[in-house]
Order: sequence, then C-alpha cells, then structure tokens
Amino acid sequence: MSFESQLENFLNDCKKLIVLGVGNELKSDDGVGPFIISKLKQENMENDSLLFIDAQTVPENFTGKIRKENPTHLIIVDACLMDSNPGDMRIVDKEDFADIGISTHSMSLSFFVKFLEKDSDLKIIFVGIEPKTMEWANAPTPKVQEAANNFIKTLKGIIL
Repeated sequence: MSFESQLENFLNDCKKLIVLGVGNELKSDDGVGPFIISKLKQENMENDSLLFIDAQTVPENFTGKIRKENPTHLIIVDACLMDSNPGDMRIVDKEDFADIGISTHSMSLSFFVKFLEKDSDLKIIFVGIEPKTMEWANAPTPKVQEAANNFIKTLKGIIL
C-alpha cells in the first residue's frame, strides 16, 4: 500500500488532528520534524480541528497540551534510521520503534506513545524520514527537504 493510501486510511475518521514534529533543527536532517511544522504553520491551516506542534527534542513536554487538545489522531514526524535511502519516507508501526533508530530525544518515543494512548482512544502513527546526515547544520539536506515537502503535499491533499 502506498504511503498516501496508508495516511489516507489512518485519517479516514479523523475529527481532530495534531501533527507533532520531533528533532533537533541544528543537526541537519534530524531537524526534519521541526522543518515540516514550520512549513505547515506558514500555510495558515491551523484551526479547531488541526494543530501543529514543534516538539524539538522534547516531545514529552507536550503530553499535557496534547491531552488537553483531546485529538482523535496524532501524527509524529521525525528522522528515522531505517536502512534505506536518504529522503525515504514511511509509516513506522509503533511495535517496530525498538528496531529503528529514532533520532536524538531524551525520552523513548515508544514510551511517549504508550503514555498518550493510556486511558484514551487516540490513534497515533509515526512518519519516519531517512536522514542523510545528522551533522551540525541548520537545515535538512535537499533529499530530506524534498521528502518533507512531499509529506506536506500529501497531508494537505488528504485533509483539505
């Protein structure tokens, strides 16, 4: 199934969506999550049923806000080492979190997801984008920026 089909299926019964970008924007491709959130915010699409959060490297700091907003769906976007080509993008099952390299965060994203799912019906997916480098730089590499723009285009095509 294509990435677009998977995302469309996930968002099928969405009433309120939060897109959470995770990563360190000072480490090149690791900053793809915040890069995406910045681009989405520039589109002025946020409303009562759509929220974008730049969580940087501390997604756990936003658990209260996420619970308060009470979304039906959460998309977490981050750089992810998946043994594929730079810029490759895929939906990673939360059961597979332990088998992949999820960038540079203090709290395990699998623990973060379990915490958010506790006592809620929140549906969560993780969109991983393969980095080329996580060296110090203030922007993602061109291939990763292209993947980020493709994600944004796909998301907009589904929700607008």
